[in-house]
Amino acid sequence: MNNFDLKGKTAIVTGCDTGLGQGMAVALARAGCNIVGVNLIEPADTRKMIESLGQKFINIETNLMHQENIPFILEKALSTFKQIDILVNNAGIIRREDAIEFTEQNWDDVININLKTVFFFSQALAKQFIKQGTGGKIINIASMLSFQGGIRVPSYTASKSAVMGITRAMANEWAKFNINVNAIAPGYMATNNTAALRADLERSQEILDRIPAGRWGTPDDVGGPCVFLASPASDYINGYTIAVDGGWLAR
Repeated sequence: MNNFDLKGKTAIVTGCDTGLGQGMAVALARAGCNIVGVNLIEPADTRKMIESLGQKFINIETNLMHQENIPFILEKALSTFKQIDILVNNAGIIRREDAIEFTEQNWDDVININLKTVFFFSQALAKQFIKQGTGGKIINIASMLSFQGGIRVPSYTASKSAVMGITRAMANEWAKFNINVNAIAPGYMATNNTAALRADLERSQEILDRIPAGRWGTPDDVGGPCVFLASPASDYINGYTIAVDGGWLAR
């Protein structure tokens, strides 16, 4: 089990205030990792959970819509922990609107944070990993809509399809530096973002009928794969997207 041990490692996890980001940050801390959170607000519950595990947590409040903040985030993280080992690109947004009426603003906002920030944050960490000479792990968060089209979410589908693509592209170039770039594609998860969907009993049942596991996923379901991709156990996995979906895509 030492291959899954992250003791002494430091991970940057974006968007870890609630939901999947929180679940992955706590899972990494449980494996021994210190955490740098990047959020719009102070994630009090996440901090409490991580510190209760005996791990260190700092939060950097900033808006990831603006890529010019990335050097500041990295500088602040390094001033506390000296070395970064893992990046989890979890932060993202969604805009729902019929494709026939979809606005340029809704397109640009989603592409900007879901794709542009993911690429340039990964680029900045890859440069740091190379400078450190110790390799590193980059974990991007894709989606079921990396594989499917969806409805009323064209910019989200475009961004998440592209996340799977750039995960492969970055892995191709950076594997030689001992940098693993992979992604997780969550299925239907019981988080704040799906509260309204789950409250619609008819729609919720339609979704459950399609999931072989017969239930909505939880943040804990994503935590395990995140630890795996962050650990030495995944050292020979490059450019792959793992679906954590209860069998949705298999159906």
